[in-house]
Amino acid sequence: MADEKSVSSSQGEYGADSIQSLKGLEPVRKSPGFYMGSTGEGGLHHLVYEIVDNSVDEALAGYCTEIDVAILPDNIIRVKDNGRGIPTGINSAEGISAATMVFTVLNAGGKFDGEGGYKVAGGMHGVGASAVNALSEWLEFEIHDGKNVHFQHFDRGVYTEPIKVIGTTDRTGTTVTFKPDGTIFHTTEFNYETLSSSLREKAFLNAGLKLNIHDLRDENNIQEETFQYNGGICEYIEWLNKKRGAEVLHPDVIYIKGECDGIIAEVALQYTTDFNSEVIRSFANEIHTGEGGTHELGFKRALNNVVNSFAKQELEKKEKTKKKKPSKKGAEEKAFNGYSGEAIREAINAVISVKLLHRAEFEGQTKGKLNNPEVQPAVYKIVNEQLTYYFEEHPETMQIIVNKAANSQAVRDAARKAMETKRKSVMDGAGMPGKLSDCSENDISVTEIYIVEGDSAGGSAKEGRDRRFQAILPLWGKMLNVEKARADKVYNNDKLLPVVKALGTGVAEDFNIEKLRYGRVIIMSDADVDGLHIRTLLLTFFFRFMRPLIEQGHVYCAQPPLFKVSRGKQVRYAFSDEERDRYIAELGADGGKTDVQRYKGLGEMDASQLWETTMNPETRTMLRVSVEDAAKADEIMTILMGDKVEPRREFIEQNAKLAENLDI
Repeated sequence: MADEKSVSSSQGEYGADSIQSLKGLEPVRKSPGFYMGSTGEGGLHHLVYEIVDNSVDEALAGYCTEIDVAILPDNIIRVKDNGRGIPTGINSAEGISAATMVFTVLNAGGKFDGEGGYKVAGGMHGVGASAVNALSEWLEFEIHDGKNVHFQHFDRGVYTEPIKVIGTTDRTGTTVTFKPDGTIFHTTEFNYETLSSSLREKAFLNAGLKLNIHDLRDENNIQEETFQYNGGICEYIEWLNKKRGAEVLHPDVIYIKGECDGIIAEVALQYTTDFNSEVIRSFANEIHTGEGGTHELGFKRALNNVVNSFAKQELEKKEKTKKKKPSKKGAEEKAFNGYSGEAIREAINAVISVKLLHRAEFEGQTKGKLNNPEVQPAVYKIVNEQLTYYFEEHPETMQIIVNKAANSQAVRDAARKAMETKRKSVMDGAGMPGKLSDCSENDISVTEIYIVEGDSAGGSAKEGRDRRFQAILPLWGKMLNVEKARADKVYNNDKLLPVVKALGTGVAEDFNIEKLRYGRVIIMSDADVDGLHIRTLLLTFFFRFMRPLIEQGHVYCAQPPLFKVSRGKQVRYAFSDEERDRYIAELGADGGKTDVQRYKGLGEMDASQLWETTMNPETRTMLRVSVEDAAKADEIMTILMGDKVEPRREFIEQNAKLAENLDI
């Protein structure tokens, strides 16, 4: 592989001078994806989240009641709060203003000292503000301390003038304005819906906190919203159910809050009439942990224990009323081994929020998963005790949930038997799918399978791939909508079955990650409506029936280019309108003419182009799918394919304006 070549060719030059020490904010600009997750849309929006999180930290400390976010013309972001304002005095250790330190020194902030700094904080612990500064074309802040207005300007993280006073004020707070660096991010075009969804979420998590968002880029189409929810996460549950068009199984939202060993846990949950669905959104110190973590594990263990305990009690009561013989009774009691966690959590809609009075430990710089081991037993204790008490006080709700778990378990057991019979006949007897072009390697650390839309793109992919480690599986037609499908139905579907057979893992409770045949499962679809539909259907399928594939980082989405910009033998591939315009300007700088080709589908690329732009590990761009991404796809499918008309109408009305360049 290419990595091996680069090592062998440089072995003779490796010496003391090969070791480099990056100064200041250089590490951020050298590895932007490490700090923001990516240099695509996700990383771009993460810049805003980091600044907003600092304002939320002020709210958690009790000093901020309102946060204002504005998208200004030219995609400039302004975040303003009414907190205390970042300290502007001179730091004795560094000899510069504390505010300057926050924006120029990695690991500088108010989140390390539990006494003088924040007790609960969610930001990057001294990295967020400085990372945003490093990845911005320019950034400036204004700090109001109740007397003076302090100002400083930075260009790509560097300042030429120290902080200075530019006026007087009678209020307090911090305003940060920045323009993302277009030389680092693939796009600098902010999505209003993405930002508003994040702010709405933070408003739910902070009961009473007011968050405003304004899109001022087009004076003829200004968008503005204000989010403020006094009901907190209980209101969040109600909003999520309404958005999905879900019918609730019990009228009350179960709410739990407690503290154990310096950890505050807040949980809200409600069951719906859905099946084959589990929605759990978790947060740690206001940060959305899309990949779960120890707080989710503690909640799940407690929920399983409480529901099974009450279920056992109910069975014992029924046995006593039947007055059966002791031997018969004993045999039946022994037969009850509890309902599975999946059966108990089916159709649950839950929000879990924990606040740590010490530093939260996340997996990865972008905080997708909470790792603090002490959180699991603390959350378990709080939920176990308070949910038990709640069920004792609300026996009717308890009975509804226990009955739901019993029915779900019975259906799952029946489906498993039917599925096992079907699996043996289909999986064991039929071999690999006929359209699969397999690879020669067997080591899943290197193998990957491209699930491709249509035979045309499949043909180019087969011809252009590296046959050693890349397999190709073309799909044809629209696949099964899994919104209302059980696992046994998947084995009867001729569109999804090839995927199941190729991966080799089985599905649902039959799933076994150890049987996975490819380390990367890559969805490669056209950049049009049909392609997006297929991608969404596949992600929903993986989320509902093969979730460990996503949780363990095996699922990716290929990113084929949208444009080919060329002039003579010079060729550039653009993944956004902005990149296209930049390449046109670059190649035509002397006034020469450039040719632009828009790819409407993968089938328009020949094998060499598809390899160079989308399949070559050295040059391709791929997005690893997170649980949060798949959950979003699942939510969209629930809205669009569910029984409720109103959520579908609202979704179409909100997103119709985003549908451009449709192939009709």
